[in-house]
Amino acid sequence: MRTVPSDIEIARACQMKPIGDVAEGLGIPADKLLHYGPFKGKVALDFIEQQPDNPASKLILVTAISPTPAGEGKTTTTVGLGDALNRIGKKAAICIREPSLGPCFGMKGGAAGGGMAQVVPMEDINLHFTGDFHAIGAAHNLLSALIDNHIYWGNESGLDSRRVTWRRVVDMNDRALRQITNSLGGVTNGFPREDGFDIVVASEVMAVFCLAESLEDLKARLGQMVVGFKRDHTPVTAAEMKAPGPMTVLLKDALAPNLVQTLEGNPAFIHGGPFANIAHGCNSVIATQTARKLTDYVVTEAGFGADLGAEKFFDIKCRKAKLKPDTAVIVATVRALKMHGGVSKDQLATPDVDAVRKGCANLGRHIRNVRSFGVPAIVAINRFVADSEDELQAVEDYAGALGCPVVRCEHWSEGSAGAEDLARQVVALAESGASQFAPLYQDDLPLWEKIERVAMRIYGASEVQADKKVRNQIREFQDGGYGKLPVCMAKTQYSFSTDPNLLGAPSNHSVTVREVRLSAGAGFLVVICGDIMTMPGLPRSPAAHHIDLDENGDVVGLF
Repeated sequence: MRTVPSDIEIARACQMKPIGDVAEGLGIPADKLLHYGPFKGKVALDFIEQQPDNPASKLILVTAISPTPAGEGKTTTTVGLGDALNRIGKKAAICIREPSLGPCFGMKGGAAGGGMAQVVPMEDINLHFTGDFHAIGAAHNLLSALIDNHIYWGNESGLDSRRVTWRRVVDMNDRALRQITNSLGGVTNGFPREDGFDIVVASEVMAVFCLAESLEDLKARLGQMVVGFKRDHTPVTAAEMKAPGPMTVLLKDALAPNLVQTLEGNPAFIHGGPFANIAHGCNSVIATQTARKLTDYVVTEAGFGADLGAEKFFDIKCRKAKLKPDTAVIVATVRALKMHGGVSKDQLATPDVDAVRKGCANLGRHIRNVRSFGVPAIVAINRFVADSEDELQAVEDYAGALGCPVVRCEHWSEGSAGAEDLARQVVALAESGASQFAPLYQDDLPLWEKIERVAMRIYGASEVQADKKVRNQIREFQDGGYGKLPVCMAKTQYSFSTDPNLLGAPSNHSVTVREVRLSAGAGFLVVICGDIMTMPGLPRSPAAHHIDLDENGDVVGLF
């Protein structure tokens, strides 16, 4: 494979098409594209609503093995596959999530693909983009202000200030804000109570935003959000705070999906961005539905490994939006499989076939999990220069023994040409009609049993534990009319267990539920397991230490 410049060098060298040309290729009229500069745009909602459904459009999910610091390249593969489908003559678009500022300045870095398989303008996408996250954060915090104002001016709803569940948000990793006390400083500042902050991507407003199918649906879902409880434990909603109207005003422009392009000039919808370890991890329904109306192949991505992102894509997004995925691509790298096989990060360049074979247990469980939803799977090996032939063959032999197709991919270095084989196999499988998609559980299964089903069938756990307070809370939600909701499991992305250091495919472990949060507007119950935090912290040496502007005014250190 040839030497490739850095991601940022490649992105800056790209001769981007005017965004109007990209839109024109999708049949979007000039007056229905809302410009955010020459290379970014939003597609008008009224245009989307007027477009007929395309029942022949195929939906392809890109997921991955459990992530490691070695990296898997899921977004890179999503972009490469989308480009390759266009290369072989299919009308295709990709749909991915918007990056959060928290990880960009924390430890993960940007989220716009890499090498020759990127979306552009890369810096804009990673930094502010079209302002969607700011609008979501503002809408969320408007509701927070309205709640405390409601309590201050007489508390007409009878909301128990000790049982306010609505927290505040900021799009930054800031552990100091996880638990706070608000309204200090005397009677003019309100009634002091415990409070806290989550990151914007964990906000229920983000989840509502990504699951809403129209402005009307958005407003209705916002009103259904539960902000706390009365003394008799009956819920109080955002509608009682008179919040849905002004929140929708803040979100009306943001709800239109963002259109940009890949390095090869193909359409990319990047819209919404809930985390997959602490939220449902999928781009907006509106963006996905728009792409399906306008193209014949839609390649979308779910966050982190298939135990988190894919499970939530299937059990939450597909359930809510009535989507039927045709194929799933499971991205793996030899490097990551070696880490799952026990090799330390500093030894990954050394060939170790035995470690690859051992680490393939992680891949195998993800294959079986995806298939348990009735969705056919293909393994995409995101190839690195240091991968040995024996190591690559070991992965192919393992997946082949499970009857799963495997394709070596070189889109990082070769762009669409390096993913042509993957694109052809995806087309063959998607058009075969092999998908018999069904969620893991039905709506009528009790909440606790839904939690157990995910933990035992997807994670390989032998039991689920929770203290009496959590169990009672789940029982109250079940009896209070929320029992038909799906569950959104919040846990570490690094392991099938709740221990991030337990790599591979651990079995017979225990999953501890620490907390549950009702997201009635989004339509699911958030189940927080282990030590997972809905407000991340910065590492000892955050990426922010290396981000700056150079003498030419260009961003450095972000990628």
